[in-house]
Amino acid sequence: MLKILVAVDGSELSLDGVQHTLQLLKQGLQASVVLAHVQEPATLYELVTSRDPDLIAAASVEAGEHLLASARALLDAAGVAYETDIGVGDVAHTLVDMAERNGADLVVIGAKGHGALSSALLGSVSQEVARASAVPVTIVKHAQVVELLDTED
Repeated sequence: MLKILVAVDGSELSLDGVQHTLQLLKQGLQASVVLAHVQEPATLYELVTSRDPDLIAAASVEAGEHLLASARALLDAAGVAYETDIGVGDVAHTLVDMAERNGADLVVIGAKGHGALSSALLGSVSQEVARASAVPVTIVKHAQVVELLDTED
């Protein structure tokens, strides 16, 4: 059975990756799911003012759990079993490490809405994951939702 690692950062864009994964499963793909979230490392200021690395680590895990809540709710509502994995570090490289550690066969990640120039200058997490990953990466573009007006009188 395939294993899909779905990157989630709590944003609406990352939920597109969860929705895409649910579509694949509804269409008959036999796969297990790992929801993955990466917290950025603590800043020097946080380390100096806290003086308790365990407290910072616990706060990172708690924040990660909070940011996974919407994705978990979508999978729960669809009756899809899943695992979660929360990491701390450089987002793109930590996601690649998580995919390897979890034995993922595919990584699904939402695309950020950066323009071509800013993506070329700054790069993006999704592009870096695609570049560094040993397994295929699906980058899910955010679909614009068009509201249809109810024309019934």
